[in-house]
Amino acid sequence: MRIKLEKRREPSMAMLVVTPVVSVLVTMLIGIVVFDLLGIDGFKAVTDIFITPLITSYKWQDVAVKAAPLIIIALGLSVANRAQVWNIGAEGQYIVGALCATGVGLAFGTMGGPVVVTLMVAAGVIGGAAWAAVPAGLRTRFSVNEILSSLMLTYVAGHALSYLVGGPWKDPEGRNFPVTAPLVDSQTLPVLGTSTVHLGVLVAVILPFVFWYLMSRSVFGFQVRVVGSAPNAARHGGFDGKQTIWLAMIISGGMAGLAGALEFTGVLHKMDLGFASGYGFTAIIVCFLGRLNPIGCLIAGIVLAVTYVGGQMAQTSVKIPSSTAGIFQAMMLFLILASDILVRYRIKLVKGAVA
Repeated sequence: MRIKLEKRREPSMAMLVVTPVVSVLVTMLIGIVVFDLLGIDGFKAVTDIFITPLITSYKWQDVAVKAAPLIIIALGLSVANRAQVWNIGAEGQYIVGALCATGVGLAFGTMGGPVVVTLMVAAGVIGGAAWAAVPAGLRTRFSVNEILSSLMLTYVAGHALSYLVGGPWKDPEGRNFPVTAPLVDSQTLPVLGTSTVHLGVLVAVILPFVFWYLMSRSVFGFQVRVVGSAPNAARHGGFDGKQTIWLAMIISGGMAGLAGALEFTGVLHKMDLGFASGYGFTAIIVCFLGRLNPIGCLIAGIVLAVTYVGGQMAQTSVKIPSSTAGIFQAMMLFLILASDILVRYRIKLVKGAVA
């Protein structure tokens, strides 16, 4: 008897739903075993990372604030990935979006109000979209792989951040630290009561349903799916592949820029060298864990935000390194990608010697 993989006619819907859940559970199980082997209480460590933030009410707002940028960026990435366009530079677009919002805020000085905040957020969206347009143009005009170009532009964005906050935008009253002057209260997003939950969290909750309608009920969504799955059929159907690449990348970059602007105006209120938090890379995991589905991205964003908050809690409770959350996130991505074999293929036992 030997094992044979038989390609499915269509991906199993049950597998599409089950495999992300199983990936999270297997990640937790592996974590327990590894921590125990290292002499750490594995069950407590994994419980603190994955469960405690959900059952501790005062941590819910931290989870919500962490989840917002992950969800928003992942929504944009899901559109690009559906079109078989691989935007790996969302982190750079996230940084540029925040820098554009910062520039508008600094230009207005102490002036604020809803119009100024709207302009800051709009600048973030435009900045992120423009940064993503560069790899889109290179792909459509010169056939340059967008994976490489978008990723390299992330490092350019990081250097731009370092230059601006350590040079022209440096706060003269910041005791020589590379940081911009803080926003005035009227330039920040409103928050819910005395919590840290800002308006951007509400945007992150609404957008998945907007994207669900866009991708499943609009001509554009149909165009993206056809171009991504059957390029030849798309050409015969009158859909322009290059136009789809442009639109997918611009939407993807715009969402990353939006997340950066909302994070700046809603949470940080000033720019420093620590703004590059890795959300753009983590959102790739959110995107695939959510199966490129907008509602799935909403759920996956919450799961990944829980690991961020739980990882911080576990540092204190069981003395694990701060990088542990990143390890769990990478493990989840590896398992979800590996489980795609079960989604695309059916395992069969056949008679005969192994070739």
